Amino acid sequence: MILGEGSAVVRAVIPSPVQGVWYLGPVPVRAYAICIIIGVLVAVWLTERRWVRRGGKPGVVVDIATWAVPFGLAGGRLYHVVTSWQPYFGPGGNPIHALYIWEGGMGVWGAVALGAFGAWIGARRAGVRLPPMADAAAPGIALAQGIGRLGNWFNNEVYGGPTDLPWGLRIHQWDQSAGRAVLSPDGQPVVLGTFHPAFLYELLWTFGVAAVVIWADRRYQLGHGRAFGLYVALYTAGRLWIEALRVDPANQILGLRLNIWTSLILGLAATALTVLSARRHPGREQSMLRADAGMPSPVQTR
Repeated sequence: MILGEGSAVVRAVIPSPVQGVWYLGPVPVRAYAICIIIGVLVAVWLTERRWVRRGGKPGVVVDIATWAVPFGLAGGRLYHVVTSWQPYFGPGGNPIHALYIWEGGMGVWGAVALGAFGAWIGARRAGVRLPPMADAAAPGIALAQGIGRLGNWFNNEVYGGPTDLPWGLRIHQWDQSAGRAVLSPDGQPVVLGTFHPAFLYELLWTFGVAAVVIWADRRYQLGHGRAFGLYVALYTAGRLWIEALRVDPANQILGLRLNIWTSLILGLAATALTVLSARRHPGREQSMLRADAGMPSPVQTR
């Protein structure tokens, strides 16, 4: 908090961009898309490093990503449209806008679900098992989610209730179709207020999840999908309280946002399956190859 002239008080806030789209001639460059692309590249890079460190063949991750990424993007958008269908198929909605992924709106669980299906296809084609690949990918997925949240910052979305805390987020009235803040008659961006930066909370949480998964994987030699299960359990624990802060419109069940129920169910399921896996299959896989892909080779972990 900084004292200004006289008795005026200026509160510290996190500014939000007033523009999320730039044009190179007729070609729009959208910050939301750039953030997603960077997140995907970071996830592939880290997964490749972890896969090779476990003894996997270099280049396999990129091959699988060519299946997982498109499926994941389609699944993320599909989940958003299905769970927030009113702007597209409700009264006054525009169905064609369901395809406008650049305006924001990606559901993480749809991305994970269909992305996993795409990874399964890619893994079968590459002759490798999906669980060790999922373990290698887990922290990279968490980092990609956090980086993707920066796109929400550029779009002035994913925020909580009003706050006067020093890290409050200034939010502008936003024109989604133009990709910029609405301007007042005097040419200044219209400010709605200062709110909890829910996008930033999730970004920091996912980065922390990635760090914990990497540490736990090295410390306990997680295998058989347990690193991925730990990622899901930790992410959903954070998503519960972050989702509860958000004030943007969302469908509810029994007075709670749909994503709270999704996080609760998936978090409990991931925890139970991870514990069960540790009891049934302690240690890591002896081979990351599918049984029908040839003779397995021992995996050296470092």
